[in-house]
Amino acid sequence: MSDILFTHSYFYKFDRKQWETQQPYPPYGTIYAAALMRSVGFEVGLFDVALKDSPAELESVLERERPRYLVVYDDGFNYLTKMCLTRMREAAFEMAKTGRQFGCKVIVSSSDSTDHFAQYLAEGADFVILGEGELTLRELISNLEAGAQDFSAIAGLTYRSAETNEIVRTAPRPVLHNLDDLPDPAWDLVDMEAYRKVWMQAHGTFSLNLATTRGCPYKCNWCAKPIYGNRYNSRSPERVAGEIEMLIRQFGVRHFWMADDIFGLKPGWVQRFRDLIKAKNLQFDYKIQSRVDLLLQEDTIDALAASGLRQVWVGAESGSQKILDAMDKGTKVEEIAEATRLLKSKGIEVCFFLQFGYLGETKEDIVATQAMVKKLQPHDIGISVSYPLPGTKFYEKVKSMLGDKQNWEVSDDLAMMYPATFAPAYYRRLHRLVHKQFRLQQGKTEWSRLFKGQKANLRRAIRTFYYAPAALLDKWRLNQLEQQPATSYVR
Repeated sequence: MSDILFTHSYFYKFDRKQWETQQPYPPYGTIYAAALMRSVGFEVGLFDVALKDSPAELESVLERERPRYLVVYDDGFNYLTKMCLTRMREAAFEMAKTGRQFGCKVIVSSSDSTDHFAQYLAEGADFVILGEGELTLRELISNLEAGAQDFSAIAGLTYRSAETNEIVRTAPRPVLHNLDDLPDPAWDLVDMEAYRKVWMQAHGTFSLNLATTRGCPYKCNWCAKPIYGNRYNSRSPERVAGEIEMLIRQFGVRHFWMADDIFGLKPGWVQRFRDLIKAKNLQFDYKIQSRVDLLLQEDTIDALAASGLRQVWVGAESGSQKILDAMDKGTKVEEIAEATRLLKSKGIEVCFFLQFGYLGETKEDIVATQAMVKKLQPHDIGISVSYPLPGTKFYEKVKSMLGDKQNWEVSDDLAMMYPATFAPAYYRRLHRLVHKQFRLQQGKTEWSRLFKGQKANLRRAIRTFYYAPAALLDKWRLNQLEQQPATSYVR
């Protein structure tokens, strides 16, 4: 029996692209909140929907557990939840209604509910937490347990007044600065073997996620930050190393995804982390997300490599300085090249996030991005089109041009929601072409190694026989799509 049943709204099976990768991660932010509530005396449970088939499965859990509170608490450390996908929003609505039917007080915390709290209140939520959620959740449930009727003094909250039925929005809650004040996430609530099975069957290895920081101080104008804003706060290297040690010991995991927006920004943090990992004799690999301008110091790269870093995803975005400046990215094309060179020299795989369709992007800018990928040869790429989210400068620029569709259904939707330089179909085809050109180049590299008698990836080499003609066909189709009017965007 649980006093509080936690869940979240990210169903991997509802997002075909993500499910096909077979790389599911537990809801780290959700089990963080659960750990805090347990630390103050509540019995907590977790209905983890990540590997579930339907929100309807919640009913049997509520029937069995009979919790007083249903908390739909999304994992704010997972970039997928920040995309505010409508398929997941609908799942949250369904679970909120189910919770109400079972007599639960329903509390929701997510990026999407922070931006669209009125919709969530209309669809079954009693309360929506705005921004960073743990302390607000603790205060709210403590007040509810005490029989309170007035919640206006609880910062970071919105709800409907019992007297007027009007929506009340309380003062913003300041972000938590000392993250070590929170208990470690409640990993014991996770069905670890279910995740391990998916990973081992698909990849022969197992990976878990964790976070060392919250927030990002940079101001890329398309990046939404409804939870932490422009703040950046770190857990201590000691706490992070201790959590990793526990996860290795209890679950045998040897690979981690550090889910921070930016890993290791605080001066000296990475070096101290390296020293702790060495002192504990921990053996593991990990991947991070970072910025190229933070990866130009050899001492930092050496410390990252020595602590186990094997792969870094950087927000390269574009090979055009004009576009990077328009995005307020704060990085230079030359820095992308230099960071890539330095990381590769230390044996670290470099992967690029790329973005097409930003306002003012021309064919020449697109070609510059393609040329950058060809020249720098990253280990992998991820491609998106510019996506306006509420609360961003980019959204303000394009909101008057938005059609009826203002959120993607799933993460590979790739819909243009405003009129860019080219028609929406152009960007979908561009996405395919750039990926095929990238894989073709990788295959050619493998053939070159084979001819030199070096170890090579034979599967990647053989795939050139598919990618070569497929890329030519996509390029021909892309040239035809250049002629379509750009105003035919999704409405």
